[in-house]
Amino acid sequence: MAIPFLKGHGTENDFVLLPDPDGELDLTAARVRALCDRRRGLGADGVLRVVRTKALPDAPPGIDGDVWFMDYRNADGSVAEMCGNGVRVFARYLKDAGLVDSAEFPVGSRAGLRPATVHADGAVTVDMGAVRRLGRSSTTVAGVTFTGLGIDVGNPHLACVVDSVDALDLTVQPGFDPGFFPNGVNLEFIQPTAPGEIRMRVHERGVGETRSCGTGTVAAAAAALAARDQETGAVTVHIPGGTVLVTISAVTSTLTGPVAFVAEGTLTGSWWAALA
Repeated sequence: MAIPFLKGHGTENDFVLLPDPDGELDLTAARVRALCDRRRGLGADGVLRVVRTKALPDAPPGIDGDVWFMDYRNADGSVAEMCGNGVRVFARYLKDAGLVDSAEFPVGSRAGLRPATVHADGAVTVDMGAVRRLGRSSTTVAGVTFTGLGIDVGNPHLACVVDSVDALDLTVQPGFDPGFFPNGVNLEFIQPTAPGEIRMRVHERGVGETRSCGTGTVAAAAAALAARDQETGAVTVHIPGGTVLVTISAVTSTLTGPVAFVAEGTLTGSWWAALA
């Protein structure tokens, strides 16, 4: 059995997409880890399974069964609620593959519906929903403690404003408060560079440091605004993999950025079966 795949990225946050409309693939944690491994697999920060909501037994209630659902897995095989760059790549795939009829459509996720717009230049805007502030917490990097703002964007974040992001060692898991974040946390480090502009590095839960994190840029924008005693506004976020625009209003947030597809092909059935 040959299994089709695509490889794409949003500001170099890269993903393997598996078209599986009827939910027939047995997408085990071991298979996800192997797919994401950059030596024994295709290499990626995560896996996006393209499936109809009605074919996914653990889909949250309230999403129409015919809506395309982003079944997202982190590189370590764990299931995640939301991925901002992933949903942009997912939405662009749906439009390019002719699976949706309009440039504006909803995408299902474990964090709920996310309306998406695919622009003429190929960039994608996603309505990321309301940003919820959780309070203050801290993280430790190489023995240095940073205090930041806990933020929920459908998944948990701790965003810390720092003097410089350059010298941080994010090759190992930073410390955090498991009482505050019982399900783990994505950690953003933010360096303001100008009014409405920041640099960001991120250590993603279940992945490690990545070139970009979509929900992380939204959390970072919210924290940067909060540091200026603002609750709403537009923030340009520069990450190692590129640049995105985050806009936060009183009721929701949006994320706009580029998408690129780099490869498509088939996984060999024998490789897949050996990982069961």
